[in-house]
Amino acid sequence: MERLKLVLQYFQSNSESISNGICIVLALVSVKLYTSFDFNCPCLPQYNKLYSLGVMVVPPIILFFLGVLVNRHTGVMMDEWMRPTGNRSKNPAVVKYLFSAMIQRALLAPMVWILVTLLDGKIFICAFSMSVDPALFSGLPNSTGLDVVRVMAKVPCKEDVIFRNSSFRKAVSRYVRCYSQAVGWSILLLLIALGALARLVKPCFDDHATFLQTRYWSNYLDVEQKLFDETCVLHARDFARKCVVQFFEDVTEDAVLRLPHPPFIGSGSEEWERDGEEERLHGVTRQDQVDRLLNRWFHDKPELDVTRVAHRPRPCVTWEDRQGRTLYSDV
Repeated sequence: MERLKLVLQYFQSNSESISNGICIVLALVSVKLYTSFDFNCPCLPQYNKLYSLGVMVVPPIILFFLGVLVNRHTGVMMDEWMRPTGNRSKNPAVVKYLFSAMIQRALLAPMVWILVTLLDGKIFICAFSMSVDPALFSGLPNSTGLDVVRVMAKVPCKEDVIFRNSSFRKAVSRYVRCYSQAVGWSILLLLIALGALARLVKPCFDDHATFLQTRYWSNYLDVEQKLFDETCVLHARDFARKCVVQFFEDVTEDAVLRLPHPPFIGSGSEEWERDGEEERLHGVTRQDQVDRLLNRWFHDKPELDVTRVAHRPRPCVTWEDRQGRTLYSDV
């Protein structure tokens, strides 16, 4: 149980970990889908290969676009790529890094599907049983008078009458399945070798300091977008609260007497909450002001310089001032 909690905490630590967790879940879903999928070969020469390749290709395409859709890096990359330059210059390396991370995670589930289908071999047998030379095996059934192509197309269908108590179908199926598994293990070995080679060779040709800068600013864009959304939620809540309070203050006095008092009026702590609300509004109290602020955020992102905020004098609130506010509110 403790290990499970640690794994969940890791996947909730940042957006990159969440994206990795989502990709792993998609890969597991692809395996579950394949195991629950009832594959039935048509056993017809003109449809076997088409149907098999469709089953091998179409689900990976769907899983790929699903991986792109659920990856948070997709939205961050598109926002950074499409935004106007404004006060902040664009960094193509950051967009390239986000695109690479998005593609790598989106390809995980499709590759798992393809590897599982190849290692299982049923789809490969349906697609390429007609390509096997029947002269390599003995016991070719020919009692029905069908041509060789049609007989070989029926190899995946073990319930067919022409293959009852026939060792020919089992031999051909084992032969094609061996080829399928060889291709699957070869692809897996190639991917692992390429990944290891890239991990070993990349530091020799790339500047590690530049890579750290690119990764830092890509994480910054993600965190900035999340903080902006959270700030917008706080501002919208306080803005809505102000509008609701003003609405109830404008009704007649008799109606006000019959209404419950607002929950934030009365205690010292609620006074502090009201002060926090005023601070979050920052003077933006009209619809046209909010629209201009959001438009400015999109067209003129703030400059990456926090020296003015770092040297801004902050008001110091002492314990005596807080006690004075509380006593004043009680009076």
